[in-house]
Amino acid sequence: MTLPKLHIAVLMGGWSNERPVSLMSGEGVAKALEARGHRVTRIDMDRNIAQTLAETKADVVFNALHGSPGEDGSIQGLMDLMGLTYTHSGMVTSVIAIDKELTKQALVPHGVPMPGGRIVPVEEIFQKDPLERPYVLKPVNEGSSVGVAIITNEGNYGNPISAGAKGPWQEFDSLLAEPYIRGRELTTAVLGDRALLVTELKPKSGFYDFDSKYTEGMTEHICPAEIPDEITKACLELALRCHRLLGCNGCSRTDFRWDDSQGIEGLFVLETNTQPGMTPLSLVPEQARHLGIEYGELVEIIIADALARGGKAK
Repeated sequence: MTLPKLHIAVLMGGWSNERPVSLMSGEGVAKALEARGHRVTRIDMDRNIAQTLAETKADVVFNALHGSPGEDGSIQGLMDLMGLTYTHSGMVTSVIAIDKELTKQALVPHGVPMPGGRIVPVEEIFQKDPLERPYVLKPVNEGSSVGVAIITNEGNYGNPISAGAKGPWQEFDSLLAEPYIRGRELTTAVLGDRALLVTELKPKSGFYDFDSKYTEGMTEHICPAEIPDEITKACLELALRCHRLLGCNGCSRTDFRWDDSQGIEGLFVLETNTQPGMTPLSLVPEQARHLGIEYGELVEIIIADALARGGKAK
């Protein structure tokens, strides 16, 4: 595809835990756009972002922010009020998708298999386990596996969990407790209205955490995943269903956990990411490349989607 030459603001950085990843994503996008002849303004988001966006007067904003407030509906609402055209999902979708409990409420009634669990105050976990071990504790509205802890009988968090042990309970007032699903990490990207491929992730640390995602050499990516056709088909269908049910735009990525001893009954959706990473190690560019879509073209496809909507994100 070929876009007319545009002035594109690439919004990156911010102040979330995922700032370093956002800066890498944004810089990759900016360089790719410049290589294709576009004029690019790089914006490292600060508290004066409204004024900066107004002064930049770009044709379209590429939102390369990760985490809050760039992925939780805050910046989307601001850009809606300003009448700006921007990439990826809109305010309502972003509010729902970044919140793991709201995501379940949106998807599970439509037959999307997701782990059970509940939100618990951190004071409760210091008194007793909210679920039978092993289980997972994670922040309700963080991405990139930020603050995820797997609680097992063999772990060193204590039993019950010690308030002094290093974990997400030191940063958040409440956490989502979910049963731990043994098995394999799978992920599927959706671009526009097309599910791309399934990638299996094999972290060398044994857990696909923040460091494993963004440190070269710490995770093996098998793309396409070497899994039964039935599981591949289910992942592609579920990722597209989540994308549509949540109202995602541009691209998204849905993450799965698959207990291969249980067959199709062991496949669960963990979350849908509305603004997947665009770093050299990121999964959406990797899947696109396997299908013959180079990085620069991928970026332009996402921008074309935003232009087609004309700033009317869901």
